[in-house]
Amino acid sequence: MSDAIIRFDKVNKWYADSFHVLRDIDLSVQPGERIVICGPSGSGKSTLIRCVNGLEDYQEGTLTVAGAVLGDDVKAIEAVRHQVGMVFQQFNLFPHLTVLENLVLGPTWVTGLPRKQAVERAMAQLERVRIAEQAHKYPLQLSGGQQQRVAIARSLCLTPKIMLFDEPTSALDPEMIKEVLDVIMGLAGQGMTMLCVTHEMGFARAVADRVIFMDEGQIVEENTPEAFFAAPRTDRGRDFLSKILGH
Repeated sequence: MSDAIIRFDKVNKWYADSFHVLRDIDLSVQPGERIVICGPSGSGKSTLIRCVNGLEDYQEGTLTVAGAVLGDDVKAIEAVRHQVGMVFQQFNLFPHLTVLENLVLGPTWVTGLPRKQAVERAMAQLERVRIAEQAHKYPLQLSGGQQQRVAIARSLCLTPKIMLFDEPTSALDPEMIKEVLDVIMGLAGQGMTMLCVTHEMGFARAVADRVIFMDEGQIVEENTPEAFFAAPRTDRGRDFLSKILGH
């Protein structure tokens, strides 16, 4: 689709010239669409979303993000990264900086935003993820769920058009998972374009416009959550859901 904000066209990627991690990926994402990507470990899910902001390169095909073709052009990659936020499994916060300073760093250094405006933006995003009262604490004084919410707020401080989430709850204790998923669900309700790699199938049902199921580097199924969970079209999809849902 011509108005897609993200478009993979026959994208292929190999590691060490032998491991074919992405195989002929065709995928279009519309502005404001919420995509959940699931599948077994090693299926290429994280590699796929890491290609969207240039953290991984690819060898064949074309990947267009926010109007820019990602390839060898460093300026195009930098332009895309200004429009794409990413939240990882690990929080990657600077432990020697307060929560507020972690958030102010990017806008002041990357975009040259004056400090006063950067602080205002940071506090607004901390309010958005419901953790503003922790602004002057250090990351290690916070729970894992709180640290992940800070990491989400930090990405939002660069005002991205697209948010990527790479298994954002996998490093959390079970009781902390809900608070992070609630924040992501709130963002989804505000029209943010989102790609989320996750094993949280309840979250996928509640938030996704589409579920992408990957296996061995390929998109095996692509459907609405209702259709995917009720009647997966492939044996591989049925097997995956039976293991992850326990029936």
